[in-house]
Amino acid sequence: QVQLVESGGGLVQAGGSLRLSCAASGRTFSSVTAVGWFRQAPGKQREFVAAISRSGANSYYADSVKGRFTISRDNAKNTVYLQMNSLKPEDTAVYYCAASYGGVYYYKSSYDYWGQGTQVTVSP
Repeated sequence: QVQLVESGGGLVQAGGSLRLSCAASGRTFSSVTAVGWFRQAPGKQREFVAAISRSGANSYYADSVKGRFTISRDNAKNTVYLQMNSLKPEDTAVYYCAASYGGVYYYKSSYDYWGQGTQVTVSP
């Protein structure tokens, strides 16, 4: 079992920044191959945002956030971060982190464990 807890969401004005954290626990976390961030806006499907490999050497981004968001991880703390800069109102959503043991990183079905989500609201 892997437990994931997101934090760091909130209300910010357009152009501002937030840093989300995903704290992981569980004895199988060391075998997780990737951690991803997804988001879900009201009335929309959950979509891929970013993912990072176990070592942190590889990261992947959705086109909509490339150049504005940065995913990173601190394996000593079992924590994955999502630094979000130049936020736009269309970034408003509940953000979820998820853990994968393999598969295509941008597919929701590749992820086995999910956090409860944290709300990000960007005002115009």
